[in-house]
Amino acid sequence: MASLATAEVCDTNAALLSSGDLRILQPVFQSYGQCRAFSGPVVTLKVFEDNVLVRELLETRGEGRVLVIDGGGSMRCALVGGNLGQLAQNMGWAGIVVNGCIRDVDEIKGCDIGVRALASHPLKSNKRGIGEKNVLVHIAGTMIRPGEWLYADSDGILISKTELSI
Repeated sequence: MASLATAEVCDTNAALLSSGDLRILQPVFQSYGQCRAFSGPVVTLKVFEDNVLVRELLETRGEGRVLVIDGGGSMRCALVGGNLGQLAQNMGWAGIVVNGCIRDVDEIKGCDIGVRALASHPLKSNKRGIGEKNVLVHIAGTMIRPGEWLYADSDGILISKTELSI
């Protein structure tokens, strides 16, 4: 899938920005993973310091989708590590955005996917299986719905109600 330059998308879509059909996430995420630019339809997950549902979703065929995890911004443990990064790559996910932490940074840097997170943390998460899949999430100042499109590159992350063309 060809990636769109987020700056160019913003420059050429003022009407979509004004209407809210195109939104920009606040610049709070660090870039991990090999892919600096990635895009795809969004799958959402809302969890807190528990990554059982993260694994369950990443074990399904990604088909170029992007998993957006609202981890409540927790900085007390990691929701994604090297094993899950490799699983996401193997299952065909385009990327993962974590409103929380990751770990195994060097392993994730070797994965051929895009990964954005607030920070890294060495502690693994709990394993209770509590959370919600495919729900509206609010991260980095933006509401994100399942099925919307995410576009990420070195300049930032955009959310669009529909797929954008080059």
